[in-house]
Amino acid sequence: MSVLSSDLESYSIQLKNLTRVTMFILRGFTDNIELNISLFFLFLAIYLFTLIGNLGLVILVIGDSQLHNPMYHFLSVLSFMDACLSSVFTPKILVNLLAENKAISFLGCAMQMFLLVTFGTTECFLLAAMAYDHYVAIYNPLLYSINMSPGVCVPLITASYVGGILHAALHTEATFSLVFCASNEIRHVFCDILPLLAISCSDTHINQLLLFYFVGYIEIIIISVVLISYGFILLAILRMLSAEGRQKVFSTCVSHLTGVSIYHGTILFMYVRPSCSYALDHDMIVSVFYTVVIAMLNPIIYSLRNKDVKEVMKKLFKKKLLY
Repeated sequence: MSVLSSDLESYSIQLKNLTRVTMFILRGFTDNIELNISLFFLFLAIYLFTLIGNLGLVILVIGDSQLHNPMYHFLSVLSFMDACLSSVFTPKILVNLLAENKAISFLGCAMQMFLLVTFGTTECFLLAAMAYDHYVAIYNPLLYSINMSPGVCVPLITASYVGGILHAALHTEATFSLVFCASNEIRHVFCDILPLLAISCSDTHINQLLLFYFVGYIEIIIISVVLISYGFILLAILRMLSAEGRQKVFSTCVSHLTGVSIYHGTILFMYVRPSCSYALDHDMIVSVFYTVVIAMLNPIIYSLRNKDVKEVMKKLFKKKLLY
């Protein structure tokens, strides 16, 4: 009987330890109040600039017939994606920087991670589609309107969204099927995969493999599409006789390559590496960069180096000044 009661007591303790977590605490950057206030105004400025820049670019593309072609439709979808990506977690970061209670519900955390991975992965596929679009526009401009008709563009955009949703569903299901019992404090400013794996008391080996291989395969596919597309673009540029034409093409391609390099470089650094090299505090800064800062930089990268967008903006400002 004593052995049985001892086993029951041990089992009871295990059950207590395995009690399902109902909420998480986002620890954030620091507990220093003055620093948090400074960070609040910094993130608020970045968020407002991100919304104004990206949504402004969407309105510009929709409102001006000069930009009604597939290249700018992709750009408007990318801008909308950046606005959504930033809106998934920046408002929560702003609240937590000033609030004492930094809790987020279990369901809220799962939804935040799902949307983060959905928009992040969709943007990856979209950047590859934009590279292909640039190749078609430059390599064979006479057939551009046929080869990039709505019957091609819409499926490419739809496939990007579907790919993002499926990838997010896989990791969200795998992550939130784990048991969280040791701690509910996440060393991060939002619910990302790696910080959640770090506080789980389940075996996360399968989750780490899923993350490494799926992100790795997606990156290989996307980077291959980009490199092949730009290989053909380079051949087309070398064949051009007009210096002005080469300059315009080069300017457009540099903008896209800059966005691709920054975005995919940070993703590869974050997720496609051995788990023993994870450093949560350092990784938090990197993840904030690729989710918050890049979303802010994209309107600058794609508009300031794009002659057509600059012309439309100048024309719009002239109209405003006249009225």
